[in-house]
Amino acid sequence: MQTVSRDGVTLAYEREGPADAETVVLVEGLGYGRWMWNWQREALADDYDVVVPDNRGSGDSDAPEGPYTIAEMAADLDAVLEDAGVEAAHVVGASMGGMIAQQYALDFEKAETLTLLCTSPGGEVAEPTPPETQQRMFEVPEGLDQREEIRYKMAPAMTDALAEDDDLLERIIDWRLDSDAPQHAREAQGAAVATFDASDRLGDVEVPVLVMHGTADRVLPVGNSEVLHERLPDSRLELVEGGPHLFFVEDAERVNDAVREFLDE
Repeated sequence: MQTVSRDGVTLAYEREGPADAETVVLVEGLGYGRWMWNWQREALADDYDVVVPDNRGSGDSDAPEGPYTIAEMAADLDAVLEDAGVEAAHVVGASMGGMIAQQYALDFEKAETLTLLCTSPGGEVAEPTPPETQQRMFEVPEGLDQREEIRYKMAPAMTDALAEDDDLLERIIDWRLDSDAPQHAREAQGAAVATFDASDRLGDVEVPVLVMHGTADRVLPVGNSEVLHERLPDSRLELVEGGPHLFFVEDAERVNDAVREFLDE
């Protein structure tokens, strides 16, 4: 693990893969630590220099008081890439990480491509998170222990197949207990998501973009991917039938193949 400081906030990141290869940077979603990319890192690290930072508030990065903004976290990402000596990178972001990726391409010049997974452009054109999902994610019943609380919050993001895979889900819960954002930072990241709006600037994104989304996403509805695809000048859209918000976990092989094919081109 390596660290860099920006505006007094220490940002942690890991790096693996060939040092002389093109760089892929993986940007995680709201509340999640680097574990979120466990299904993609190994698939990419044989051929790419893979950089995986923790967003401010998560994992081994500092968790200052909020609220945060997506622009602030995009600047954090640039600080990580600067510290790593990266001059150009393929930016892969999921959920909130996809918002950071959009902002990064608009505000900085290092992005060579974007891969946007299960994310949204924000603003009035976006399809919001359904109220029942918001309630499930942020209003937890009393009496649940930490592990039960995580299962409860995760339910809208996964299918029954993952919910019933106790071994895998228990490993995920272990990772989340170890590295996910504390409550105040989760709320600060949530404030960043709530105020994000790149909808009117998507036409300024000049790099190729792969947009992927599960059709059964109950966190950020699939209609958001269609808005992104329509407004981005150079994008391709790939939908995963029946995929939940965590489709890059549940259907990792398909996602990895699509991302590798896109990057190899």
